[in-house]
Amino acid sequence: MSQLVDPEDFFSVRSQLSEEELMVQDTVARFVDERVLPIIGECFDEHRFPKELIPEIAELGLLGSSIEGYDCAGLNSVSYGLICQELERGDSGLRSFVSVQSSLCMYPIHAFGSEEQKQRWLPAMARGEVIGCFGLTESHGGSDPANMKTHAKRDGDDWVLNGSKMWITNGSIADIAIVWAQTDEGIRGFIVEKDMPGFSAPEIRRKMSLRASVTSELYFDNVRVPEANRLPQALGLKAPLSCLTQARFGISWGPIGAAIACYREARDYCAERVLFGRALTHNQAVQLRLADMARRITLAQLMALQLGRMKDAGTLQHVQVNMAKWNNVRMALDIARDARDLLGGAGITVEHAPIRHALNLESVVTYEGTETIHQLAVGRAITGVSAF
Repeated sequence: MSQLVDPEDFFSVRSQLSEEELMVQDTVARFVDERVLPIIGECFDEHRFPKELIPEIAELGLLGSSIEGYDCAGLNSVSYGLICQELERGDSGLRSFVSVQSSLCMYPIHAFGSEEQKQRWLPAMARGEVIGCFGLTESHGGSDPANMKTHAKRDGDDWVLNGSKMWITNGSIADIAIVWAQTDEGIRGFIVEKDMPGFSAPEIRRKMSLRASVTSELYFDNVRVPEANRLPQALGLKAPLSCLTQARFGISWGPIGAAIACYREARDYCAERVLFGRALTHNQAVQLRLADMARRITLAQLMALQLGRMKDAGTLQHVQVNMAKWNNVRMALDIARDARDLLGGAGITVEHAPIRHALNLESVVTYEGTETIHQLAVGRAITGVSAF
């Protein structure tokens, strides 16, 4: 039987992409195939982030790709989404690195920083010479960032910062941290440099998820931060929440790549695995499961594309990002688990992608807003009543 549709692009989403968007996707896909997939299973097994790939990621223009100027690529939102999708097809940890650098560090400097701060940091960050991390979450706060205990007090021309942050991607390899703290004037954002006395960023080890990613704690013990390092336009909780919206947009795309990787491996495995005299793909139960994977991936692809088009048109509402992140991460997690099952015993090893993606997605479904938080945000938009 001739194949009438692409099983990984059932509704021809790629036909709706511009030439530049196609070029971006194909370029990143080639990088993932050639440079990421050959090593990422070993990196996951060894609990090691592949820092050696950072110069190549920067050379491809993937850091701060949506920013205009400052040596950044100036790509549209759909292109950024496709970057996230292809990187997460390799591993969530790699997409997390780019997402944090771009959406949580470069974006707030660009959106809320002074021109001097932009000129100092953004070109170097685009080149991968300066790595950033984002300090908002605290161990006791979780989904309630307004309850932060980290605080900064004015002292002459400086601020004295005390407190801690938890579950910080890139923390131990970062040159700067975008840190959010309570002040007498409300929540403010600061650029904390790694060599400032009193600042430390120990790495969190023994993780069973995002093992190919650096996750850290941040500690501030009377860290003196000059006024020149405060983000002047970052006023109140709305500033860091806008950063999270940027990151969640990328996360709405990334897990599609993870789902495609798992679906592809499950389909190929079932086509080759012979039981009771025939390949597994000849069984109705297997076809039903693969068909459901294709359906769910297709719905996520269409949602992500529309999300990107609305973002580029300036019509995007943050609650639409809530829905997309909720739907698409849940989709990918369910597919990763089911693909692991279809691979049988082979599915529990890092020689195959599904168990690695399933474990990673257990974190992705939690960070940048838990599934419940996104559900409640959508519920509030529907009813007009906050149930938080």
